Amino acid sequence: MLRLEKTKENNYDILSITGEVDASNSVILDEAIQELIAGGSKFILIDGKNLEYISSAGLGVFMSYLEDFQEQGINLKICELTPRVYEVFKILGLDQLIPIYQDKTMAFAG
Repeated sequence: MLRLEKTKENNYDILSITGEVDASNSVILDEAIQELIAGGSKFILIDGKNLEYISSAGLGVFMSYLEDFQEQGINLKICELTPRVYEVFKILGLDQLIPIYQDKTMAFAG
């Protein structure tokens, strides 16, 4: 099951992900990111502390926005991934394309 929660902190729109992101629900993550963009967000922080699993479809959601974010000056960061989920980002090289931080404080400072 997937649950998303949007909050604001330090000029960042924070999208907290709880549960699993897979092919059956990755469209929900996609829609949430689209809403943030449509709302004019320039700083997006994905809080992955409760993200238990992410499939290639879920990772594809992030990858699909990388060029758009760069063109629109949107700053995307990810924080607090579990070691298992971080490893998936690392294997696919997404840790080289999206800044990933240990916690929110480091993400805000970075």
